[in-house]
Amino acid sequence: MRNVYVTADNIFSPLGKNTFTNMDSLKKGITGIQLHKTNISPEPFYASLFSPEEKRDEELITYFERIIINSALDAMQQIDFDPGNKKNGFILSTTKGNISLIENLSDENIPENRVSLNTSAGIIANYLGFVSEPLVISHACISGLLAIITGMRLIQSGVHENIVISGADLISTFIFSGFRSFQAISPGPCKPFDAARDGISLGEAAATIILSANKTPDAILLGGGSVSNDANHISGPSRTGEELFLAIGRALNQAGTHADEIDFISAHGTATRFNDEMEAKAFHLASLSEVPTNSLKGYYGHTLGAAGILESIVTINSMRDNIILPSFGFKTPGTEMPVNIVKELKQEKLNKCLKTASGFGGCNAALVILNY
Repeated sequence: MRNVYVTADNIFSPLGKNTFTNMDSLKKGITGIQLHKTNISPEPFYASLFSPEEKRDEELITYFERIIINSALDAMQQIDFDPGNKKNGFILSTTKGNISLIENLSDENIPENRVSLNTSAGIIANYLGFVSEPLVISHACISGLLAIITGMRLIQSGVHENIVISGADLISTFIFSGFRSFQAISPGPCKPFDAARDGISLGEAAATIILSANKTPDAILLGGGSVSNDANHISGPSRTGEELFLAIGRALNQAGTHADEIDFISAHGTATRFNDEMEAKAFHLASLSEVPTNSLKGYYGHTLGAAGILESIVTINSMRDNIILPSFGFKTPGTEMPVNIVKELKQEKLNKCLKTASGFGGCNAALVILNY
């Protein structure tokens, strides 16, 4: 089977417009989560958002599409990527895309074509110069990780030689009210895996990762990936963690590695009561409970369609720097099955890492990342 490498990446977020500035902020313990007063909610709320001055639609391109284009262009320029090659592909990961366009319009004026995800994917791919048909991955909160796994499989099967994978979401009234209806929004900054955790903080970001069949000097290898579904509830995850455990096991098998060889876990860690409990149980079932683990939600909030890509990029760059970032907001262990949540920046040699994600509808994903 062909090897698949990560050859370039970009994070475009409130913490910075490239990966370097984002990693610098993370190492300094800076969070993007702040108290906001906007028309998204009648009450102030904590989130990581772009400034209102930035969030302006252009004549032909929305701000949602613009941040993806900016992120993808930065990554593509790092390796002189040729979008005009038919063997090079583009994948868009998002949960809601341009959903904000319909919020202030009457039903008869809803721009159906403009709101559709495939329309945005086509506009972005065309702007970037791709000649191959773009692909959309929209699968709740595992969208970003599933997009990476899908891209990996497309390269392994020979469909593509290189793939640009970009993910993004902006927080709209529709999205915020949906999470609020589940009583899932924390009244303060989120605290993943902490005993006092009381819900998520939402976040905005775009992130891009480029996969290739061709190794570059500083490339990171994707070892294996898998998805599963527990079909437990429309929004609530499994109570046992068994299905995420199955995805983890299959990802480890594909990577030809074992639980005792994993150096670090980048967890989904939404800071909701049920997600963090489920992940902790899954890690126990997989014999990973003692592996150093963090969640990045305390820095970025939950960035939805960007989350799996953004958090994988941070993991990859942590592997290059041989560091483990602390889980921002974590103080007191708060899961029934204890896990090794990192509290302080650690210097560790990282050769094999695991990234996990879970989402509405019971979907789960796991990705093993190797640094040889």
